[in-house]
Amino acid sequence: MERFVIIGAGAAGISAARVLREFRPDDVITVISTDEKIHSRCMLHKYLGHERDADGINFAGTDFFENNNIIHIACETVSKIDTENKTVYFGEGYSAPYDKLLIATGSGFFIPPIPHFREAPNVFGFRDLSDALKIDEAFGKGKRVFIVGSGLVGLDAASALCHRGAEVSIAEMAPRVMPLQTDEYAASVYQKVFEEQGCRFLLGIGASDAVVDGEGNITEVILSNGEHIPCDFIIMAAGVRPRIQIALDSGIAAERAIQTDDHLRTSAPDVYAAGDCTGLSGVWPDAVEQGKVAARNMAGVDEVYPKPYPFKNTSNFFGVTMLSVGRLDLTDGAEILVHKTPKEYKKAIIKDGRLTGYLSLGDISNSGLYLYLIREGIDVSGKQDKIFRLTFADFYGINEKNGEFAYKT
Repeated sequence: MERFVIIGAGAAGISAARVLREFRPDDVITVISTDEKIHSRCMLHKYLGHERDADGINFAGTDFFENNNIIHIACETVSKIDTENKTVYFGEGYSAPYDKLLIATGSGFFIPPIPHFREAPNVFGFRDLSDALKIDEAFGKGKRVFIVGSGLVGLDAASALCHRGAEVSIAEMAPRVMPLQTDEYAASVYQKVFEEQGCRFLLGIGASDAVVDGEGNITEVILSNGEHIPCDFIIMAAGVRPRIQIALDSGIAAERAIQTDDHLRTSAPDVYAAGDCTGLSGVWPDAVEQGKVAARNMAGVDEVYPKPYPFKNTSNFFGVTMLSVGRLDLTDGAEILVHKTPKEYKKAIIKDGRLTGYLSLGDISNSGLYLYLIREGIDVSGKQDKIFRLTFADFYGINEKNGEFAYKT
């Protein structure tokens, strides 16, 4: 009987636990997590907006651990991994031995070195349920919120709080909202719908200082242009960092992220890593897939992790849906094609005959094909005139010799 330990109960950790139980029905599986309950990071805004409770954002089911005979050690942080003796240490002197270990610690928010921001008790991230609980408590004391960053995390928090009547100001260093996922037109559409909900955007501007009260809480943010923005609390949404400290403290190779091979093995024997902590991808479906692949390898199946889709994101704010995949900023020497109607907007970037970036605003049907074309580097030469009407039939067909489904060359 083998002992499997998983650090983290996010997308990668839970998918790994599920797959391990399928392959190893009688072995011991233990999950150690800092949060009390399983929750979807992608659904945190539903909790913060009071549209769902904590059970409503549990993506695995409230009885997941009991139903799968998995030991769950909640509200504990792993302090050390003894890779030589294969033991994980946590809490006040507790330990758990393992035969195979998975690190799935995810990523955390980052506070830049702005005066007072790192010390103030009313500055929060928005990555975990514990963050949402703190923000919810702060909102009960004051409704003026200052959000740093207008990416997906920042707009998730803004949409939830707008739903509850907050007074929201959003600072973004870039000249447009969601700078990594949009172009100028798509950004303008999202900015308009948020402004209609009462949000104020401060674009091309950063926070440079703050005014604090006697308890150290920030009461005003001072912008780089000298303007003072009153606030009751602040949400940091301008960047995340893979949680790698436990690997560093345990002698496991890590720099900006935990280093893994193509089987998601780390530098330590029988220790694997999956999810945001690996830096391989920052989106939920990829973390789920990494957890599955790591688990199958831990169970003895030889499986290589396929490269993830590059820069893939979907969003839906106030009824406006968008898909963004690939690089929209790499336009030098590229052919840029645009389709625009009153109800939809699509953009394709083609370089050297390959689709390198794709944006769809309004209608994101058939998106799987465009994700595939970018990831696999499929040649789309000669198909520019129908680039927004492509189907898999344009690239695959029946081989006349053997009748098999094959790629058209």
